[in-house]
Amino acid sequence: MLSKSQINSIKSLQHKKFRHEQGFFLVEGSKSIVEFANSPYEIDTVYYTTTFDSKVLNLSQKINWCEISVNDLEKISSLKTPQEVIAKIRIPQWPLPGKKELEGKFSLVLDGVQDPGNLGTIIRIADWFGIGHIICSPDTVDSYNPKVVQASMGSLSRVRICDTELPAFLAALKLPVFGALLDGANIYDTDFGHEGLIILGNEGNGIRSEVEALVSRAVTIPRIGRAESLNVGIATALFCSEITRNTKK
Repeated sequence: MLSKSQINSIKSLQHKKFRHEQGFFLVEGSKSIVEFANSPYEIDTVYYTTTFDSKVLNLSQKINWCEISVNDLEKISSLKTPQEVIAKIRIPQWPLPGKKELEGKFSLVLDGVQDPGNLGTIIRIADWFGIGHIICSPDTVDSYNPKVVQASMGSLSRVRICDTELPAFLAALKLPVFGALLDGANIYDTDFGHEGLIILGNEGNGIRSEVEALVSRAVTIPRIGRAESLNVGIATALFCSEITRNTKK
């Protein structure tokens, strides 16, 4: 049984301030936990109920196991219908990738993406298409937000996400920079080459002007119908699909 202070400490990890103060985040569900266990992430503690078979996880890492009541699990979970197991995982300090790490491949750059579900979806898309890095502006939603972690469905364990001021980062790399913009070239006529950064902007405001100034090629997904805009997750999928098609020519 968890004490009140332990419950409050674990539950506080649902908030960015306390995640970064404590250096941990939460992952819920056995499938996602296994994904993180088979990655460079370090699992600190696994909280599970009496009805959960811990052998299902088959974890080789040296971790703390803590059997708790269903009532306590409900208190520390961020889900309306909690799963039987929650892991507390250490937040890694990934170094910001340099030009050598990003040459010869494509990476995503997110400028002010705010919706946790969108970021989680983008992480899954990046994982699907083999994109290993996502670089985010400081005001992009925290990648360890519970809704982001849940929406990524384990893909966060394989995609490295770093936050930095984008203008200085982009200027220093000197790699091709493709921006998802309304007045750009048709994505289906664009030669993306073999490397570059794909910038996607805020759900409502797009790419901010100081970041747009560093875009070397503006690209748009042509609109045929009358919808005002595309969801940023869908736009990401289309860009990643087209990049993959181009590189296989």
